[in-house]
Amino acid sequence: MTEFSSTYSAFIPQIWSKKLNQMLEKNCVMLQCVNKNWEGEIKNQGDTVKIITPADVTVSTLTSDNIEYASLSPVSQDLVIDQKKFFAFKIDDIAQVQSNADIMEAHLTNAKKAIEVVQDSYLLGLHTDVPEENTIGSEDSPVILDKTTIYEQFVKLALALKNSDAVYSGIKPWVVINPNIEAYLLQSPEFISAYKVADETLREGSIGRIAGMDVLVSTNLTEVDDKYYVLAGTNDAITFASQLAKIESLRDKDSFSDLVRGLYLYGAKTVQPKSLAKLVVSASADSVIEDEPEISTGETTNTETTTTESSLPEG
Repeated sequence: MTEFSSTYSAFIPQIWSKKLNQMLEKNCVMLQCVNKNWEGEIKNQGDTVKIITPADVTVSTLTSDNIEYASLSPVSQDLVIDQKKFFAFKIDDIAQVQSNADIMEAHLTNAKKAIEVVQDSYLLGLHTDVPEENTIGSEDSPVILDKTTIYEQFVKLALALKNSDAVYSGIKPWVVINPNIEAYLLQSPEFISAYKVADETLREGSIGRIAGMDVLVSTNLTEVDDKYYVLAGTNDAITFASQLAKIESLRDKDSFSDLVRGLYLYGAKTVQPKSLAKLVVSASADSVIEDEPEISTGETTNTETTTTESSLPEG
């Protein structure tokens, strides 16, 4: 009788859990756009940590010897690990024997991709925290984008962040778009593709920069009620923490199979809403690109129009 060896029976769950954590740290679009300032406290204290945001301080003119002291009221917010996701699958012994690839590695990669989809969608959904004054377009009048108007609208996004004092020395804003909007962007002469940014540092995965913002593309920015919510901001806006990524393996008692399951816990909080801005875009305006962008010799597709520094806003 042939004995089937189990790929999963020999693996150490702690090692695979650590590897999954490391994989989730890389390439996830929205994790490039948040901070993890409180993740250590979450892991030490449990599933909730209280965040104290300092109050604004007012500067007054000294007109006498009497100084009046203002009462400060810091804002308290809770960061809660309330997103609990899992995956679970079985692989039968015959499939394992017939597989020529490292099946555990392949499934771990697919688990990572699946987690990124729900995680990115969750973080992009925080556009509901954007204040009205930082919103371009509206639910009733979404912006219609094309290659001639996209730069103007992105300038408005960048201006909203600057007017709310979200952008300051050393802080670089970002904007997340989807492939449909990217198609317009690549035809805009004001867009600076990644290979033309020279020595300036871009976020990992950024395709370039426009209006002073690093541009990242996510397929998880999907249509909602015939609209896209393009999110922009700085890393000060949203704090993120993951508490656990755990993988277990066990033998299925009812079949010649191994069972693998994974658990991932995370949460996020918009701690500085003024550091976010959004563009409400009409999804019904999507159309076939009439003028295909020229193919450059670099890795990124873009027009060959040279962009001058004077055409870009400060930042």
